Amino acid sequence: MNLSRTRQILVVLVACALTAVVTVFVTRAAGPPGDDSPEAGFARDMAVHHAQAAEMGFSLRDNSDDQPIRNLAYDIITTQTAQRGMFGGWLQQWGLNQASDRPPMAWMAGHGGHGAAASPSPGGVPRMPGMASDEEMERLKATKGKDGEILFLQLMIRHHEGGVDMAKALLKLSNRPEVRTMAQHIVDTQDSEIQLMTEMLTARGAKPYPSILTE
Repeated sequence: MNLSRTRQILVVLVACALTAVVTVFVTRAAGPPGDDSPEAGFARDMAVHHAQAAEMGFSLRDNSDDQPIRNLAYDIITTQTAQRGMFGGWLQQWGLNQASDRPPMAWMAGHGGHGAAASPSPGGVPRMPGMASDEEMERLKATKGKDGEILFLQLMIRHHEGGVDMAKALLKLSNRPEVRTMAQHIVDTQDSEIQLMTEMLTARGAKPYPSILTE
């Protein structure tokens, strides 16, 4: 990972930490978010979403010798693992469980304007926007070289679209500073990475999957 990227990650994490300290004083009177709040739902769902992105990054790293795409995978693993830690920290600070019985994306209901399509999954529980199926994950782990790189880029672009959609929904639903700061960072970073990955696909003679976004 290059130095500028490392600095970017460190700056974002420090900014989010400082925002969280300020928020303790600003929002003390209002109290922490509730168990069914958009903030809690976002933290829980995005942690699961990020976990799959990191798993996809490890699969690519193990199956490709192309350094630029391996660097991208490493950046995704590092950034999203760090953010998962922050999501868990928020839930602990708010006195909430790390998991919930509420279905994925329940907190997004009625957020209006955004809407990545939910994917069906076994048991009838909707899969969060952009999430790869178990079959796709197994195929990614087994596919090497250029074909594996193309599959990774296609799956990760779709995955990022889902993450951006979730973050934009949170921005519509929450006024809590530290959560909004993180959501906006996710939008900005993953939009930029979608552009980069699209260019990488073009260089390999391939195209992204059809966008899952409705706007």
